[in-house]
Parts: sequence; structure tokens; C-alpha cells
Amino acid sequence: MLHRLLVACALALGLLASPALAQTAPPDAARQLIEKQLDAFAHDDAIAAYALAAPRIKAIFPDPNVFMAMVATTYPAVYRHRSVEFGASAVKDDSIGQTVTFTDSDGAVWTALYALEKQGDGQWAIAGCVMAKSNDKAL
Repeated sequence: MLHRLLVACALALGLLASPALAQTAPPDAARQLIEKQLDAFAHDDAIAAYALAAPRIKAIFPDPNVFMAMVATTYPAVYRHRSVEFGASAVKDDSIGQTVTFTDSDGAVWTALYALEKQGDGQWAIAGCVMAKSNDKAL
């Protein structure tokens, strides 16, 4: 599990480190998709949040309510945040890496790296999120 997480982080950071891959339209789509899922979390709308997840996430969590419960317990800063700020993004082929900074309800700052994948129908879906707590505190 840890190995897969480290590999995912390395790949995503590789995407973000390559300025030649940056594009304007797909990152805008990524931001809109992530914002839509964050809104669904804020309204406890498991079905809407789940609909934005990639098929491999749905294979792990085959029920919207189970998915929502996992997010609430594993990613509380995403599920209920005080603030959110979008950072760098990069596109490579049919993948987007998007950084997002969250401030949780206690004022702790978290950096998230979202992975999005283009689906066969041309739509984007959220394929994963890796988070790390920052040493920063919100003002």
C-alpha cells in the first residue's frame, strides 16, 4: 500500500514538475470537477460525489455511501474544510495532476494532489487524492 502511494506521488509530482505539459483548458476542467465534488461533500450528497469518481475508485468502493464514509474518515480536510485554494496543475496525455491546499476546521493546512483521468466518453473523473499535512497554520 505504501509503495503504491509513493509511486503515485512520484508520478504526479513528475507531471507537475514538467512545465511543458501545462495546458489551460484541462486544468480548468479539473478545478470545476474538484469543486463540484467538494460541493457534493459539503451537502452530504453521496450520489453526486460518487458520480465524479473514476471507475477504479468505484471498484474499490462500490456504493456511494461507503465512498462518502471513507472520504469523511480518511480525508476530513476535504470533506469539511474551512478554505480551499487551487495550485499548480499539469496535463500529460489523458491525465491531470492538480494540487489543492485545504485548511481544515482546526486551522491545519493540508496539501492534496489530485489525479484525474480522461474517460472513454471524453469526460474527466477523479482517480485519486494523496494528502500531506503542512507545517503551516492558517491565519
